[in-house]
Amino acid sequence: MIVDQFVDIAIENGEIDALDRVYVTNRLLDLLGWSEKRAVAENVAADRLSLLDRLTELAIESGAIGETLAEQEIWQSKVMDLFMPMPSQLNTEFWELYKQSPRKATDYFYAVSKESDYIKTRSIAKNIEYRVKTEYGELEMTINLSKPEKDPKQIAMAKSEQEVSYPLCALCVENEGYAGRMDFPARTNHRIIRMRVCDEDWGLQYSPYAYYDEHCIFLSAEHRPMVINRGTFERLVGITAQFPDYFVGSNADLPIVGGSILSHDHYQGGAHTFAMAKAPVHKEFPGYHWAEFPDVTVDIVKWPMSVIRLRSASATEIVAAADAILQKWIGYSDDSVDILAYSGEERHNTITPIASCRDVDGERVFELALVLRNNRRTTEHPDGLFHPHATLHHIKKENIGLIEVMGLAVLPPRLKPELEEVARYLMDQPNAMADYHLEWADRLKATGGFDAETVTEFLRQEVGKVFCQVLTDAGVFKDTETGIQAFKRFIETVIGTEDAK
Repeated sequence: MIVDQFVDIAIENGEIDALDRVYVTNRLLDLLGWSEKRAVAENVAADRLSLLDRLTELAIESGAIGETLAEQEIWQSKVMDLFMPMPSQLNTEFWELYKQSPRKATDYFYAVSKESDYIKTRSIAKNIEYRVKTEYGELEMTINLSKPEKDPKQIAMAKSEQEVSYPLCALCVENEGYAGRMDFPARTNHRIIRMRVCDEDWGLQYSPYAYYDEHCIFLSAEHRPMVINRGTFERLVGITAQFPDYFVGSNADLPIVGGSILSHDHYQGGAHTFAMAKAPVHKEFPGYHWAEFPDVTVDIVKWPMSVIRLRSASATEIVAAADAILQKWIGYSDDSVDILAYSGEERHNTITPIASCRDVDGERVFELALVLRNNRRTTEHPDGLFHPHATLHHIKKENIGLIEVMGLAVLPPRLKPELEEVARYLMDQPNAMADYHLEWADRLKATGGFDAETVTEFLRQEVGKVFCQVLTDAGVFKDTETGIQAFKRFIETVIGTEDAK
């Protein structure tokens, strides 16, 4: 029987004991709306997720749940929670493994998060992913197809529900075990690792819809706004010291240049190495010796955005150096490159910081990449002067957050069908290409003939070039002679001209 098959998998995986079989089976029967086991004609693959899909269909047939996607996800989350350890048990196991190594602890938590279907591995596999070579290295491209769209019935049901303000947001610790609603994701099978960061309570969780290897989130136990300050650098460095196999970075704390959630202090991390981390030192910049912080190396990175890379074996020194740069940048203006620190009382300058930690000849070395940001808007560029310009919005118009800054494009799902129509246009086939692609498509069409074997790869490469220009638009000091000289002036105001090697 399908129920027995499903429970057997959990026992074989060691998620529950054989003594728990009767109890868990009865819990599952209740969720199905059944009062007893039923013999159901099956032709289903024996893997866990295929069985879960079939069980969901049976729950709909029995009337236990409705047909909306939200109801199905809420139900599936409850089912998978049957095989999850309680938060206290999971945390105990995690920190016991941590004593052996941080890697063993995160491997365990990551495996649990995937096995429980909290990390939506099947949905993530739908994403279109590829790489594009540029003068700045290999940029990573993702057309995000993993997040399902809400159906009209679900939207209507959500509107009819009483407004609820619990949890306060999707990152609050109160999400752990929360059943979910029509307008709020199911989190019954969600678990958070509790940890201390700079004498504060924080949590570690994985992203359900990951964009890269072991995409995780470090979140404050307190619901408080995002902020970039000295404390941010201390926490980022502190986290990498605890989990040296992971990078960790923060979105900026201002609109336009920040992430989608500014209301809850959090960082993103993972085991991935991005193109920005591999980027070399810019040849047009000298190495810098900073007399105030002699144990910190300062380099400018060859990257379309404006990146200062700090390295030091001293956590205290690198944090202090990063804060000195931040404080100078907050009030910095340069009319020659359209950088304005304030419009009246409105601040424009901030930083997107990324921290990592590595072993160099047996010594632990911290790295902080500081990406300079400015969210000023102008009449010509009402969405942001240092934001993808309007000519690129047909490909990418959303905020350029932490992940994009590091060289991974997260592109909207609309591009999959739209690029198929662009391909037909390039091959002179009947098409329904969106008008906003026309100018771009005409430029591409003028480059030569296309056929079905080459057009898809050609378009992928061209989209990559657009993303590279997106990053260039977001850069405050352009990689031009004017921009390079302006960047040098800023560095000299921070560390002094006499400190340039």
